[in-house]
Amino acid sequence: MSAFSLEPQQVAWCAELRTLAAERLRPPAEKGEPGRVNRALVAELGRLGLLERLFTSGAVDLCLMRESLAYACTEAETALALQGLGAHPVHAHGTPAQRAHWLPRVSEGTAIAAFALSEPGAGSDAGALALRADAETARPDGAARWRLTGEKCWISNAPEADFCTVFARTTPGAGARGVTAFLVPADRPGLTGAALDMLSPHPIGTLDFDAVPVTADDVLGEVDGGFRVAMGTLNLFRPSVGAFAVGMAQAALDATLAHTAGRDAFGGKLKDLQTVAHQVAEMALRTEAARLMVYAAATAYDEGAPDVPKRAAMAKLLATETAQYVVDTAVQLHGARALRRGHLLEHLYREVRAPRIYEGASEVQRGIIAKELYASMEEAP
Repeated sequence: MSAFSLEPQQVAWCAELRTLAAERLRPPAEKGEPGRVNRALVAELGRLGLLERLFTSGAVDLCLMRESLAYACTEAETALALQGLGAHPVHAHGTPAQRAHWLPRVSEGTAIAAFALSEPGAGSDAGALALRADAETARPDGAARWRLTGEKCWISNAPEADFCTVFARTTPGAGARGVTAFLVPADRPGLTGAALDMLSPHPIGTLDFDAVPVTADDVLGEVDGGFRVAMGTLNLFRPSVGAFAVGMAQAALDATLAHTAGRDAFGGKLKDLQTVAHQVAEMALRTEAARLMVYAAATAYDEGAPDVPKRAAMAKLLATETAQYVVDTAVQLHGARALRRGHLLEHLYREVRAPRIYEGASEVQRGIIAKELYASMEEAP
């Protein structure tokens, strides 16, 4: 497919997803408790076959799902995305046993996954992780064993997840090259956590590791190869964070078009004021530009292009900053009604802020883009 247009069947699928989100996913979403994992909603995503597509589709399909669900039900979009983020390392790097045990349950919506990378002192700087994986004395069977000690913070689906992809330092002083990814079931002794009360209504919390035991059977990928696992996951999900943002921006834009076309103001309609019409045009322009960059980055990922890190960072940066602008402008054009609890834009205003921070803040994305640009210059003949 072209990076700049969707096939008719993809357009039709997006419309179907919006309908499913409104009719099948919004009811359980509305019954959920803000800041808690909504297992009924996740189960419905499983019944609809959407969670299974996390492991059978490419980046473009992931973006189509996230944009379409975000447009009609942000809670459903977030539940889908968090399942994918926590379970993708198992799908991409897990052993046959790990995959056979966990992926069917994630696909069915009966197991909740978490991606445990950030720490109190290491958010966007993943190479500065401090969670220790202390090697135990060699056992007679020769199998490697570690004890995880430390804290993770700002972890989606924590502490309610059934298993976590956990990144811990196995080689002190080695920076990004000394981190290992582990699959840690929630029932391991020494693993506890607490929920955090956040501005956006996502399930986010802390995880505390008090000598939590892990073995070679729990490693995802290779020992000291966890940074590759983390960055590979983020390169896939960063463009789709952009798709989430585009879905929210489009919802805000459509609401603004309807409001300004029907609202009486100064002897005409609000849309008749040039300053309003130009603001709406700017909202549409930025939303479409962000959408094109998101799908260009997703296409590059699916095609195995060498510049995926740069494109993924650009897509997330542009789309999340754009969505913040579009939703804020929509609130301004709606006036006080948009600030009332329960209004679509009040909801989007709380939802839209977090994506500029998680999975790499906007400042980090700019750093990645600059680094990739200078690296490509040095590699040029």
